[in-house]
Amino acid sequence: MASITIRNLDDEVKELLRRLAAENGRSMEDQARVMIRAAVEGQFGSAGRIDQIEKTLRELTSSQSPATPMVAVSSVRGILSGKRILLIIGGGIAAYKALDLIRRLRERGAAVRVVMTAAAQEFVTTLSAGALSADHVFTELFDRQDEHDIGHIRLSREADLLVVAPATADLMAKLANGHANDLASTVLIATDKRVLMAPAMNPKMWAHPAVRRNRSMLGKDGVAFVGPAKGEMAESNEVGEGRMAEPLEIVAAIEALLDSRPKPLAGRKIIVTSGPTHEPIDPVRYIANRSSGKQGHAIAAALARLGADVRLVSGPVGIADPAGIATLHVETAVEMKDAVEQLLPADAAVFVAAVADWRTQSSAGEKIKKMAGEGPPALQMVENPDILAGVGHHKKRPMLVVGFAAETQDLVRNAEAKLAKKGADLIVANDVSHEDGSPGVMGGDRNKVRIVSKAGVEEWPEMSKDEVATRLAALIAERLKTVVV
Repeated sequence: MASITIRNLDDEVKELLRRLAAENGRSMEDQARVMIRAAVEGQFGSAGRIDQIEKTLRELTSSQSPATPMVAVSSVRGILSGKRILLIIGGGIAAYKALDLIRRLRERGAAVRVVMTAAAQEFVTTLSAGALSADHVFTELFDRQDEHDIGHIRLSREADLLVVAPATADLMAKLANGHANDLASTVLIATDKRVLMAPAMNPKMWAHPAVRRNRSMLGKDGVAFVGPAKGEMAESNEVGEGRMAEPLEIVAAIEALLDSRPKPLAGRKIIVTSGPTHEPIDPVRYIANRSSGKQGHAIAAALARLGADVRLVSGPVGIADPAGIATLHVETAVEMKDAVEQLLPADAAVFVAAVADWRTQSSAGEKIKKMAGEGPPALQMVENPDILAGVGHHKKRPMLVVGFAAETQDLVRNAEAKLAKKGADLIVANDVSHEDGSPGVMGGDRNKVRIVSKAGVEEWPEMSKDEVATRLAALIAERLKTVVV
């Protein structure tokens, strides 16, 4: 079977594909696979023909719903288009992630130049970094060719942003204390642009007083940080804080630093809930649902891009916290309710979490065992607190309260009933049934919603969850214009 590669497409189509991939958080290859699959299934016309796929790419990229606020479109596309990123790769096992970061930045239209330390070259090659960045990779401070016009000054000044990923303890120490004995540290000292660091190191190193002192000093000097995260290290039996942020988290942090557009939600505090809740039955079993947290986390990120001070309350999910957003992690509905109420007052609250309606009256202290000849144990259930209704009728009620309604039948009618009962201003209603065997809204990457308010019902077309989030954030910003801070 013949293969189709991205390089077979003309430059215009490749650019359209790059933009679509960036919107949907995919690589260009994955986006192409989605498009081809859709064509084969008959969604876009004749199966598998390259000319049809190219036509579809152009139509999808040029199409825009007239009801979509302009702020929604601009926040999805173009923030990094034409921006120049100088990526400094430090020496650590996480250096391999920097290669994916280069790809993600270029998919979004950024130009990437790479500086590699000597230690970084022990983990990844200059050939790999150069092939992905489509540019020369700089490694030596005293390179005759690169330094004939004081190259380290040129590198540091021509970029819009300097990104250090991974940022090792050594690089952090050099910048914090003004050392410049190699190309990477000299560029960092010579720049007049913002610097973003993505630390990566062993948890013991990250916790060391000297490293924490340097981190604090760099923050005071204006250096921005993304991560590190908690998790397993490359070393055996090492777990803790020190994992480098994932490439898409770093991209989000870069976009936030380079986004110079007006921030309509600046000064607004907004609470967002996301994910499922887990209601324990015994130490190993719990009641839950299929919520992945993708929609809630995307909404939190979209609101932050518009300048909001977002506080995210997340149930147990398998996705990373949105970069730069204060996140509280909870397990149960009661814990989520308490966390939300502690965050009041706020300007707005968006309740995306799929909170369990019921929990067991009491959780068994030991694992409930099957007994021969006996049926399943009877579970005494009690109703969980209604977090949306509680905040909708709270004495510290936010000026704007947005709820979500996940239904499998009578979508609009149930959403309208929820709007009246819960004291909400808007209900975002989505049909979560999936009879065709697809992943469905819960756990999937796409959503089709209706916005239900006292003014009526507005139906939005199916789009990615990031697009839904961007459009909803724009709507919230519009609604809050009339509220005085």
